Amino acid sequence: MAPRPHWLFGDQLGPHFLDPGAPVVMIEARSAFARRRSHRAKAHLVLSAMRHRAAELGDRVRYVRAGTYREGLREAAGDARVTVCRPSSRAALRLVESLDRVEVMPDRGFLVSREEFAGWIEDRGGARLRLEDFYRWVRRSHDLLMDGGEPAGGRWNLDHDNREPPPRGRDDLGVPAPWRPQEDEIDDEVRRDLDRWEREGRVRFVGRDGPRLFPVTRREALSALRSFVAHRLPEFGRYEDAMLAGDPVMSHSLLSAPLNLGLLHPAECVERAERALRSGAAPLNSVEGFVRQIAGWREYVQQVYWHFGADYRHRNELRHHTRLPRWFLELDADAVRARCLSTVLAQVRDTGWTHHIPRLMVLGSHALQHGWDPEELTDWFHRCFVDGHDWVMAPNVVGMSQYADGGLMTTKPYTSAGAYIHRMSDLCDGCAYRPAERTGERACPYTTGYWSFVHRHRDLLAANHRTARAVRGLERLGNLPEVLALEEERGRRAP
Repeated sequence: MAPRPHWLFGDQLGPHFLDPGAPVVMIEARSAFARRRSHRAKAHLVLSAMRHRAAELGDRVRYVRAGTYREGLREAAGDARVTVCRPSSRAALRLVESLDRVEVMPDRGFLVSREEFAGWIEDRGGARLRLEDFYRWVRRSHDLLMDGGEPAGGRWNLDHDNREPPPRGRDDLGVPAPWRPQEDEIDDEVRRDLDRWEREGRVRFVGRDGPRLFPVTRREALSALRSFVAHRLPEFGRYEDAMLAGDPVMSHSLLSAPLNLGLLHPAECVERAERALRSGAAPLNSVEGFVRQIAGWREYVQQVYWHFGADYRHRNELRHHTRLPRWFLELDADAVRARCLSTVLAQVRDTGWTHHIPRLMVLGSHALQHGWDPEELTDWFHRCFVDGHDWVMAPNVVGMSQYADGGLMTTKPYTSAGAYIHRMSDLCDGCAYRPAERTGERACPYTTGYWSFVHRHRDLLAANHRTARAVRGLERLGNLPEVLALEEERGRRAP
């Protein structure tokens, strides 16, 4: 019997999502871009990746451009039964499960299956789902960075070795530049189509579509991985949490986009990094930090996305309901005087990417301090980042960044006064504000915002041993009324 056609979604583009010989269906649905106002660079990346994959598959693929996925599947497969690997989002899963002629197969894009995760939870007997416990389990079960039954180097987590501030007096980290692709005629076609769709009013975008910065083919993704491990991984660990205005990439891998498009499998990323450790090409703190990001955090958020249920993205335990301001929605970095926020917002506007610390401690922290609606913020991150997918952003924003789940994922809210940004970056240099000042025209918005947040949620924070110290600091603050008055006066204006 001839194999049934296999439907590939736009985040299932690597060879591990296909069996040999099976015919392929791919659907480019305009509705995916019409539903929400996405970053232009993200739309370009996804369409370029899909069209490149179709070109590679040649006559094996039936590639359909349609208004919706249902229309496209009807045109591509007619009444034939098709298979599909389990989609990564709830919306896509609901779609394929509603179609009688679609058989849903297990996912192939992660290290840990849902069944394995369920078994891990059962073995824990109801204990809380902490990342560190999950990470150690993944390390053991996949024999990652292990020396027999013990972690390589004798420690599971080298996070404390990976929190150095950037070298002072330097505009960049001084490591080789990241791998970058060369655009081709498919990119030209994508850009023309996006221009036409905008002119016709079919879609609306935010951000800029500059030269493509991320891989869209398997070959490009492997080149990016090899380049990172050879040239940037050795310096990755120590400056993992640091920020420089002139060097937004630092030593980060930039592999989240090809990983989330399915062009790379996480196993090959962590295994290549471990080989660099074993050969002496990269130090343990860098390799462990990279492995923790992929085999730890990435796997963890994918599992909790499904485990916590469909209502998780609607959680709002802090009762934050302020709508996102227009300057933020429009990525209007020029409207912002605070240099840290303006710099990071410009990075998002121009590239659709920043690394995890600007996301958490600049963008997310500002939103948390000002009580922005976490579900609306989740949607913003989803559509404004090239690596943004629902399974990625719902746990990262609702749980990690905004503490809207009340502590299901993390043990405390992640926010800080301006002193943290000053210590971990050069973003305060030349700013109109001063991180140590709480009142007056030069009072740092992150400092006033932090103390306002602590005041607003003092009962919750006082009951948490990890944040009780902040409440004690609030009680010693002699000018709290002035700080709160300034924060109220500034309101929703761009800081």
